[in-house]
Amino acid sequence: MTAPSLHITLITETFPPEINGVANTLGRLSEGLRQRGHRVELVRPRQNGDEMPGDENLLLCRGWALPGYPGLQWGHSSMHKLLRRWRRHRPDVLYIATEGPLGLSALRAARCLGIAVVSGFHTNFHQYSSTYGLGLLTRLLTHYLRWFHRRTQLTLVPSVSQRMELERRGFERLALLSRGVDSQLFNPARRSMALRESWGLGSDDIALLHVGRLAPEKNLGLLKRSLDALRSAYPQRRMKLIVVGDGPQRAALEQQLPDAIFCGAQRGETLAAHYASGDMFLFPSLTETFGNVVLEGLASGLAVVAYDEAAAAQHIRHGHNGALAMPGDEAAFIDAAGWLLEDSEALRRVRLNARQHASRQGWALIIEQFEEQLRNACERASVAPVARVSQSDPQRLIKPKTSTHHG
Repeated sequence: MTAPSLHITLITETFPPEINGVANTLGRLSEGLRQRGHRVELVRPRQNGDEMPGDENLLLCRGWALPGYPGLQWGHSSMHKLLRRWRRHRPDVLYIATEGPLGLSALRAARCLGIAVVSGFHTNFHQYSSTYGLGLLTRLLTHYLRWFHRRTQLTLVPSVSQRMELERRGFERLALLSRGVDSQLFNPARRSMALRESWGLGSDDIALLHVGRLAPEKNLGLLKRSLDALRSAYPQRRMKLIVVGDGPQRAALEQQLPDAIFCGAQRGETLAAHYASGDMFLFPSLTETFGNVVLEGLASGLAVVAYDEAAAAQHIRHGHNGALAMPGDEAAFIDAAGWLLEDSEALRRVRLNARQHASRQGWALIIEQFEEQLRNACERASVAPVARVSQSDPQRLIKPKTSTHHG
């Protein structure tokens, strides 16, 4: 017997065509659920270029810019709008991907109406706060995130290391939902000699690639230190750093790395060609919940150098399909990259193994697992009493007024 389709509502502050790992993941999940016959409603802030929506499954709200993160925004609290909407057309389950004011208002509205809620832990905001000079807020932010996720039926995390870290911090009811990669799009066959020549590189030169958002929490200072050390250790190898992406740290990086090639943000087949035209992928971030770019690099046949956590810990076996260093050990990170440059045959073997591994990491099984997790949350909610909003709510400033308007 075929299980009935669900009315699923996704609440998020970011969504395609915005470029980041959360947006990419949610775009894949929502499209996959629709293909499996579910009604997927999306609640998000307006993006540049949005017109008045004609889609009954799209609810846009106001937003404001995230400090230090131009192009991304918090969603405005919209509890009363959500209550009116969901009283008319009640979802079976919510998936709240971001914990800002929009996510909080969705959580509170769902608890008032007894709707099942699954949350996702997509971004380490409690780690970002210290990077952005807000270290005193780290404990408060961790407390809020723990409070938030404890009030959902289930919190989905993308990596084993992330789950262990959150369990250590007192988070409960955690389950793994990993990430996939489109290995037809991200494919070594897209390698472009014309693109490499535009970078000033020949077929035997080394393109050290970095793809990602250029922001302080990404530990990008290690790119220059790695490049300098590798050039010093291997003066006979011609190499160049290729940086794909944009963000608040781009101008500073361009000053630090005057001979690097900065390609800006890329999408689709153009992005895939940039990946495939590289040789080694340097990924120095220490704040990832997953790191979708790691899988994209592996699928493109790149030798990925990363710290042993999140996606890299799950998908890279050191010396087989990539190179790993203990988190925070910069010397080991640089040594790992150097090991790949010592032997061209080892580099070739690692790249082949990387592609082989990533080609098995598709989205289909992940979307099926996500569907099952949402359906199980619906079933648990149908037999559990409706939980009242806790009086210890740390966001009492967003206090709902009593309303008799039902739309």
